[in-house]
Amino acid sequence: MSTVSRGVNLGPPRFKVAVHALVWLASSGGLLSSAAIASRVDAHATFMRRVMQSLVTAGIVASRGGREGGYVLIKQAESITLGEIYEAVDLQTAAALQVADQAELSARFEQELVGILKEAEKQAIAYLQHYSIVDVMNRIEFFKC
Repeated sequence: MSTVSRGVNLGPPRFKVAVHALVWLASSGGLLSSAAIASRVDAHATFMRRVMQSLVTAGIVASRGGREGGYVLIKQAESITLGEIYEAVDLQTAAALQVADQAELSARFEQELVGILKEAEKQAIAYLQHYSIVDVMNRIEFFKC
């Protein structure tokens, strides 16, 4: 068995960016603009605003408009689970689960594959519910940076 890691590609691409953004928001203790968050998580500002809007819709962060606007946590970091974040940014799961070349596959194959992936996703979300933003910060020793 090879020990080379190929990375983890489970879930929507927005998930890792959202977790990273929430770590920065939690550590800042205040308001951060989407541009500031984007620069810290190495993401495009437009993409970052879309991710943050998902978190606003989920009731994890609040947005404040205007020149001095940005995003702020409205939940305690200890209570924000990775599972909650995953569900918040998972608005495009159906699209992500679509097979790129559907013309070559039967509808039955696609249906079964999607069913398997949805079950894997449910199990991943159940596992992620055990971790909070503070847990992530502690694991990377964020407070010591």
